[in-house]
Amino acid sequence: MVPDGEDHETRMYGLRVKARYSSPKAAWVALNRAGCCEFGIAAVWACVSSGYSNVMTKERVTIDLDKCVGCGLCVEACPFGAISIRDRKALIDYDNCTLCGACASICKRFDAIRFTVEHTYGETGKGDVWVFCEVDEKGQLTHVARELLTTARGLADRLGVNVGGVLLGERVASLAEDVIAQGADTAYVADHAQLKHYLDEPYTAVLVAAVQRWHPEILLGGATAIGRALLPRLAVAVHAGLTADCTKLAVDPETGLLLQTRPAFGGNILATINCERHRPQMATVRPGVLTAAPADSARKGHIVELATKEDELHSKLKWLDFRAKKTGGTDLREADVIVTAGAGVGGPEGVKLVRELAQRLNGALGASRAVVDAGWLDYPHQVGQTGTTVQPKLYVACGVSGAIQHIVGMQNAETIMAINRDPDASIFEYADVGIVGDLLDIVPEILKQIS
Repeated sequence: MVPDGEDHETRMYGLRVKARYSSPKAAWVALNRAGCCEFGIAAVWACVSSGYSNVMTKERVTIDLDKCVGCGLCVEACPFGAISIRDRKALIDYDNCTLCGACASICKRFDAIRFTVEHTYGETGKGDVWVFCEVDEKGQLTHVARELLTTARGLADRLGVNVGGVLLGERVASLAEDVIAQGADTAYVADHAQLKHYLDEPYTAVLVAAVQRWHPEILLGGATAIGRALLPRLAVAVHAGLTADCTKLAVDPETGLLLQTRPAFGGNILATINCERHRPQMATVRPGVLTAAPADSARKGHIVELATKEDELHSKLKWLDFRAKKTGGTDLREADVIVTAGAGVGGPEGVKLVRELAQRLNGALGASRAVVDAGWLDYPHQVGQTGTTVQPKLYVACGVSGAIQHIVGMQNAETIMAINRDPDASIFEYADVGIVGDLLDIVPEILKQIS
């Protein structure tokens, strides 16, 4: 008899089946009823619910006979002698196949050998979309948590599942209703004095236990200092992948996989990544990239208290103090109007002119990376991939060329106005209003009109 509450694995006929069951009987029935039919590998299994979250992951290997040319490379690559060639087609001996993957690796040219993964869930392990809901130093949900809950609601509706919001901290139970109002169906809450401040070990332990019990299909978090520390640790612990700093999330209509888009190769391209084989599918998203819908206080949902074990809440680190970094009043994420200085301003005098325009418009002063690197403005002003992602109502780009690294940080502004002397500048492709000319002439005229 298999032990309670553990992962159980069996292999048969070229299938690897893994299951987590709290009931030994449920595990035994599910694993022993897993079967297949020769060469088509149409697998059938039973999933017996035992009142807890039961999940089964099934891997299988198949050969596409239309693509197989009978080259024999897979025969040589298989260390277990499980492949032979008959009538110029590869055949797999599933009694000897261990799913090591050597054959698929050698067959990349013809792509005739493929591994697929399927997941099934018991009554409570439905593969929901989860969000790690970060709480700020004032004890409120961060804006990025609200953005992610709104996005999770859309993803879950497309997948036909529910949304779960995870709250960790001290005195955070009162925020459960806020999580539900923002789009969650269930708020998972771990409220404990040891979780008052973020520390890697206790936060990871609590979140790992929750994921291993309920098996969400997708788990999202903000690409903040805490999110960037916590989610990679979680991914390693549950053997899942993680796409960091995403700027867009969507569901593949054919496969149901999470499509995770992020800048790559120094921000020169946007790459879309998916995770076929491991769960949960995990991603962090830059604050300000997504849009938070208004909270609906009429929404109803469930609140689940997460169990916390005292021995898992200890940390090798000790919290000493929190000191907010002074940014000189610059708060780009909250600004309705942002006027940004790019390299085209020419120097400190040009920045001074742009600053005056920002002040006249009651807006914040932004900067491109080139301006910050030149020392004309400090880093807190920087907008873009390596700076702050913003969503103002009005974004005025003065002398900004429009490099993709900058665009990903401001492309979701409601209205974009660009001023540049180069009519072919990339920024005009994203602008709602474009003015071609020398900003040193145009900005003073705008100031004059405002006056």
